[in-house]
Amino acid sequence: MNILLSSIGKFKAGPERALYENYTKRLPWKITLKEFEVKKSLATPQRRAEEAKLLLAASADADHVIALDEAGRDMGSAVFAAHLQKRRDTGDRAVAFIIGGADGLDETVRARADLLLSLGRMTWPHLLVRGLLAEQLYRAYSIMNNHPYHRE
Repeated sequence: MNILLSSIGKFKAGPERALYENYTKRLPWKITLKEFEVKKSLATPQRRAEEAKLLLAASADADHVIALDEAGRDMGSAVFAAHLQKRRDTGDRAVAFIIGGADGLDETVRARADLLLSLGRMTWPHLLVRGLLAEQLYRAYSIMNNHPYHRE
């Protein structure tokens, strides 16, 4: 399976990037990270609309789009793994995850998403969300393959 993470903000060296790389390097899936920045001087609605254009364009070829959103569906790790396994087993080769900026997602992203996914009700910095998502992708892979990581 090919995974695309399309995200607002750019990594610099540091613990957030190290966390993300720690988990993505363990995965046999192809992981592509596309990072975008939009001028912070724009008004919030304009900035969200510009971010949406970039995020949706990057995800245009995906078979399945999952947008991370605080109002999205809460899933346990096993349910998340089952969701990805179903996508894989029904022929989806490319799954895109969209991570918005500090002001959240534009409605056009929510409307396009096949699934709105929440990582919980707390607000997380978007650069840290990448590491959290990478860990959950690795955990899902482990569950799908009966690897003991999930139970460690």
